Amino acid sequence: MSTWNWEIENEDYLSKTIKRCKQQKIILPTFKQLKNPETIPDQIKSKLKNIDMQELHPLNLFRINWRNDSTTGEIGDINYLEIPKEITGVKARIVGLIGKFFPTGTHKVGATYGCLAPYIITGRFNPEYHKAVWPSTGNYCRGGTFNSALLGVHPVAILPEEMSRERFEWLEKLGAEVYATPGCESNVKEIYDKCHELEAESDEYLIFNQFDQFGNSVWHYEITGSTIETLFNDIKSGKQRLTAYVSATGSAGTIAAGDYLRTVNPSIKVLAAEALQCPTLLLNGYGGHRIEGIGDKHVPWIHNVKNTDAVAAIDDEDALRILRLFNDDAGKEVLKENGLNEDVIEKLSYLGISSACNLLASIKLAKYYELNENDIIFTIFTDSVEMYYSRLKEMNENWGKYNKTQALIDWNAVIKKQGIDYFKELNYYDKKRIHNLKYFTWVEQQGKDVEELDAQWYDEEYWDERFSIVPYWDELIKKFNDKVGTKLE
Repeated sequence: MSTWNWEIENEDYLSKTIKRCKQQKIILPTFKQLKNPETIPDQIKSKLKNIDMQELHPLNLFRINWRNDSTTGEIGDINYLEIPKEITGVKARIVGLIGKFFPTGTHKVGATYGCLAPYIITGRFNPEYHKAVWPSTGNYCRGGTFNSALLGVHPVAILPEEMSRERFEWLEKLGAEVYATPGCESNVKEIYDKCHELEAESDEYLIFNQFDQFGNSVWHYEITGSTIETLFNDIKSGKQRLTAYVSATGSAGTIAAGDYLRTVNPSIKVLAAEALQCPTLLLNGYGGHRIEGIGDKHVPWIHNVKNTDAVAAIDDEDALRILRLFNDDAGKEVLKENGLNEDVIEKLSYLGISSACNLLASIKLAKYYELNENDIIFTIFTDSVEMYYSRLKEMNENWGKYNKTQALIDWNAVIKKQGIDYFKELNYYDKKRIHNLKYFTWVEQQGKDVEELDAQWYDEEYWDERFSIVPYWDELIKKFNDKVGTKLE
């Protein structure tokens, strides 16, 4: 959208969506409820106890938050994991929110809700005609397919052909129309090309592009950012500071939590992580890489580059070696022999490949800024090893069976010896250089207005206007739910 206007667009579409939601017994959660799940009505929380988190049940929309207790089914404490200093080798605390305990097993279902809900409540989506298209480098189309299935809407998933087999199998199981585009995680343009091809074929394809849909970044600003603020206040002690936030760029939705955290601590360091094999922000570079889910070779439209303080590039092989260390029996045994708590060792499976990237980038940041015990770094553990068992199998086949010697090498050479190479602190013109890259993708290729591109850099109200939309959306959600009138049995 070239303008920020969320008035009701089509009353006919809206009435059809209300009818569909009545049929599907849908109640849309407000952003406030996902931000503060304790405010979810008791009747809904009570019913969630008897609903599997991965079930295609309409009330699972209320589980699109960071506080799902997988053992009781209740809304519980914030799901997070602190990586012990014995593993990281740095003094600063490194704490990651856990994405595994969302419906679909990844936090990306939140981004898809942030994109879809505003279209539903403003009559921009016709469930009787439109197919919901979810262009992705992995988990976003997973979340979009889940939300589409809840609404009884035809989902279309577009993702690179080299993504893990687990993703394709899950999408096919839910009945998505799946398109595998050429290349790997960094081949985003090929995904856009497929979107244009579908749009040219029929206007029934409605594209929910996570790279330019502000609902993605707004969801993370409002829900992920505020969750980190709450968690920080819960776990800090003494003089400890909210020092840094680390996020792989990907669609630039998750990194928007850093915009929120800037309002909590103006001096916070926000670090963007990317793959060394495709150093787009670091070197205006290109290439293919194996850190699944962080597509690049471009700067997303929704990335507020002015709020990014530094960039770190992580070798994709390092991320894969950490996945292996944390999940192979030989790696677990080495960690146990070196004094790590067994409970923590088992929870390391909560980290998938991009999570390992975020961990390594956090270590780089701690070393670069010489952080100490009073510093807390927050990051995101987006998904878990459950998405990557096929990758572990491939590594055993291609690199040989894992053993304790290799585990020790990986722990020491990859984690503890992670240096400050390929790390760049950004000055004003570094940030402007990165911002200017948007022109080539979004203005030349995707038809955005150059005036809006300039507004993103020069207009001080541009980003505030987008991040302040939530109260308005929530009022529309409440009115929508009243019209749907779903009654819980």
